[in-house]
This record gives sequence, C-alpha cells and structure tokens, in this order.
Amino acid sequence: MDKNCQEEQFTGIIKFKPPLYEQRYQFIKDLVEKYKPKKVADLGCADCSLLWMLKFCSCIEVLAGLDVCASVMKEKIIEHLEHSELKKFPEVVFGFMAPSIVVISTPNSEFNPLLPGVTLFRHPDHKFEWNRTQFQSWALETARRYDYSVEFTGVGHPPTGMENVGFCTQIGVFVRKYPQTSESSQSEKPTEAVYETVFKAVYPSLKDEKYLQNAVVGEVIFTAQIIKQSLMDYLMSEHKEYNDDPTERKCKFQPSMNCFSEDLGKLVVEKSMEPFVNGNVVYVPLKTIFSFPKVNRLCGTFEKLCKLIAGKVTLSSDGSAVMINTEHENEEN
Repeated sequence: MDKNCQEEQFTGIIKFKPPLYEQRYQFIKDLVEKYKPKKVADLGCADCSLLWMLKFCSCIEVLAGLDVCASVMKEKIIEHLEHSELKKFPEVVFGFMAPSIVVISTPNSEFNPLLPGVTLFRHPDHKFEWNRTQFQSWALETARRYDYSVEFTGVGHPPTGMENVGFCTQIGVFVRKYPQTSESSQSEKPTEAVYETVFKAVYPSLKDEKYLQNAVVGEVIFTAQIIKQSLMDYLMSEHKEYNDDPTERKCKFQPSMNCFSEDLGKLVVEKSMEPFVNGNVVYVPLKTIFSFPKVNRLCGTFEKLCKLIAGKVTLSSDGSAVMINTEHENEEN
C-alpha cells in the first residue's frame, strides 16, 4: 500500500494520509521553497488555508488571493469555470499576468470510480472533470501558445494494483521560458480596474521590524506560559505524591512525555535548558523557548531573539531566562 493512500480490503473506501488537500498545499510550499518567488497569487483560495501556510515563507513579499465565490485564492480552480470562462483563463493568467511559474491542479476523472459516492463529478459546483489525456492536451497547447514549458505530476497515489489510473489530483507545473519584456510586463503598470473594490485590508508584514518584534514577543510569552504550566502541573503531581510544598524549594524540572505538550516532549533538554522554580518565580531558559519551531522560524538566530525581546520581556539578571511570577495566579486560584 502506498504511503499516501490507505484502503480497507479495497471496498472502495480510500483514505489519504496526510489528507489530499494537505498534500496539495505541501506540494505548493515545496515549489515556493525551491523557486523562492517574491509574489504569490492563489487563484481559488476559498478559506485562505494555503495563504496562511505560505505566509511564513521568508522569500515572499506579497501574497494575494482571489476566489470565484468571493472568498480569497487557491490552486484548484479550472474545474469550477464555465466553458466560456475557461477559454479566457489562459489569456488572463498566462498572457496578461504572465507569472514565471503557474501551478494548476485539477481532479483526475480516471480516479473517480475508486471514490465512494462519486457518480459524475466530485463536487456539485464542478463544471467538468478531465482525464489525464484531456488535461495534458489542454496544458501542452496553453504552454505552447504562451511560451511556457510544463511538467505533469500529482498527489494522492492510487491503491496498490491500480496504478494505471494515475494520481487522484493531477498537477501541471508551468515555467515561463523567457524573462518578461517591458511590453509583456503590463500587469506591473497601473491600469483601469476591471473589478470594483468592495473591501481592502492591509495586513502587517513581518518584513517590518516593529511587527516582527510584536510577533516574537507575543510568541515568546505564549511559549513561556506553556512551559511554566507544564512545570507547575509536574510539581503539583510531585507535591501530592511527597506531600511537600513545591513553591518553597528550588526545583529542577526533569521533563517527561506525560507532562509535556507534543512540541515540548520533542526537545533535547540540556542542563542549561531546564526550567525551574525559585520561590514564586518560574525561570524559563531562552534556549528552551528558541527550540520551539515557531519561535525559531520567526527569529532565525538566537542572537536575533535576544535583540527583539530586549526590554519587552522580563528576564533574569544574566538575561538567559524569562521570569514568570506565579504569586498572582496562586491568589486567583
């Protein structure tokens, strides 16, 4: 059985692991990490899940989303277009927008007989679903007309013994053959708006040091609170077992999988990374906090972490640990 597909006695029940949409999103994220584009537009974004994933890619300066049902963008869109709209789609995307890379994914109709309950199309809003020959014929003609190369792949492997049906979702990756000339880069120039703007929101960018600092400080405090709570839960369990007062002694924390969250349990805890309690104060080493993926991703280096939180977070005298006072919490509880 393929690692991305599970079947139950093949009764027509197929489960993708990870889910098919996650495989599509990861495929896009891998391409972004490979080509490092500065601007990414998701045409057919629905609830913006893909955009949310891509916002942490440091190479991207502009993320845009567009959806036919007024939400925001996605890579799975052509099957939702009427025939007349589909005819205009290549001209708009490949001719007018002319990005360096275009990724188009669409259902592979040859896979449909393996999906329970699918009689015609997978979604009631789909106007068509192509087999591999139909999709590749359309893609090759589009690539030829607009000077792109195209490679075909997909996500969602079929069950063992049914490889002939191909991927559940077929994907075409188009790469522009030649750099844009000044004439073809018309999308960069101001032009009369085709659509009416009904709402505009400008989100803070992590490229701005002020917003990055706010994000890092918030994440450091949040992470420190998680570690502190895990430590206090551990000490309370020891208190019940040994009938002593955990706040009256300086206690080193020996983490275990039982008292840690999943991320915390994955840490390789060194002596200098052990949180501890001294009186009413919990000390959480910065090295431990920096080990958390999101903090690490935001800061990049430990030195930058220290610089961003300086003066914004209460630290120990040597600056090596975040201090959290538990006195007020005890009064509230």
